Amino acid sequence: MFQAGSIAILQTSFSTTEQPDGLPSPLRHQAILTIALGLAMGVIDSTVVNVALPTIAADLNASPAAAIWIINGYQLAITISLLPLASLGEIIGYRRVYLAGLALFIVTSAIAAVAHTLALLIVARIMQGFGAACMLSINTALVRFIYPRAQLGRGLGTNVMVVATSSAIGPTVAAGIMSIATWPYLFAVNIPLGLLTFALGLRSLPHTRRAPRKFDWPSAILSAVTFGLGVVAIGSAGHGTASTISVVEIVVAAGAGAMLVYRQTHMVSPLLPLDLMRIPLFTLSVTTSIPSFCSQMLALTAIPLYFASRFGYSAVDIGLMMTPWPIAVALASPISGRLVERYPAGLLCGIGLVLFGIGLSTLAMIPDHPARLDVIWRMLLSGAGFGLFQTPNNRTMIGAAPRERSGGASGMQGIARTLGMTIGTTLVALCLSRDPASGTEVALFTATGFALLGAMLSVLRLSPIGARGVKG
Repeated sequence: MFQAGSIAILQTSFSTTEQPDGLPSPLRHQAILTIALGLAMGVIDSTVVNVALPTIAADLNASPAAAIWIINGYQLAITISLLPLASLGEIIGYRRVYLAGLALFIVTSAIAAVAHTLALLIVARIMQGFGAACMLSINTALVRFIYPRAQLGRGLGTNVMVVATSSAIGPTVAAGIMSIATWPYLFAVNIPLGLLTFALGLRSLPHTRRAPRKFDWPSAILSAVTFGLGVVAIGSAGHGTASTISVVEIVVAAGAGAMLVYRQTHMVSPLLPLDLMRIPLFTLSVTTSIPSFCSQMLALTAIPLYFASRFGYSAVDIGLMMTPWPIAVALASPISGRLVERYPAGLLCGIGLVLFGIGLSTLAMIPDHPARLDVIWRMLLSGAGFGLFQTPNNRTMIGAAPRERSGGASGMQGIARTLGMTIGTTLVALCLSRDPASGTEVALFTATGFALLGAMLSVLRLSPIGARGVKG
């Protein structure tokens, strides 16, 4: 067993110039379990309410338009706070931000469980989103200090597997809880699991060196306006909001973004990581991530509608037919985490995204009366391709940044993922509004195009210019 004296020596060493190269294996396993549990709760809670939303709206006498803010409030809180919280993690320590966010998540889950009005539930969900953002914004930065440099790909592979599995089982968890209990238990279940995670985190999460600077409040506000209003504007465009409103949102978001960029260019360690964007390998990894997650969200949003409208599958059938996708991601992610330790990430990601695109295109061209196996192998191919892409891309993005800027890299990773997913959801809405009859097929072919765009961007990392910036 790893003794308390060893922990003290380990923590003392963080005050020196060099950080230890990862945690010892017994403590490392506890730390990555803490990260995995926090990730699972944060990701599952982004989808678990969808299934129960009609029931919640009826119980609280709320309209569907008002009740949707139970979901939107959570997502928007995450979007506007990812970069500020990542910067805060660099300043006060990733461990503190993670544990504070976890504590907030537990408390607000309890409030959501006892909420008797829509207003209180929405406020609780917004605060719960800020708690989740604390964990989501810096989890990959923490992984960098939990695992030795040589095994970073394995740690990020575990992260990818947890996210993929959690995204897939969210609706299933909700359906299971709702079959034996009422909707407040969707939030109450976070309390015992969160307390267990908090206890593990207190024992195992590493202390990291703090950056000698103050938190930049003006930049945090500008960042929140830029990304928050930008995401709202994208969503408005896809859901038929008046064009005047969408234009105003875009103009305000662009103006705030311009002010943010101008302010950040004069800073050594900016909240918006412009310093990292000067590293070609980091920039290419970010730009590869955006179309890839756009492709994934296009597919995951369109496929249930596609299966229901074209083949008449029930909700249960759709759930079963989609299950091979996350299974394949979960299997491919740790494998690709090991492969990236031996082969270039640009090559692995390019191959993965090509396979992903092939899988999506074959889904769009599936026969009219497919056997279950016809659907399953296409879903497996799509999931395996995305799993092969995601871990090497994340590992390269984080590894390209200096260790002291891991928080900024982790926050930018979250922003790229969020932007891609938001654009993907909006494009599905546009496809369906333009062509209700075959909009889902158009969405799948569009997803194929974005996957291939991501593959082309990924391969650029194999060039001499694209390969610059690996920090380890």
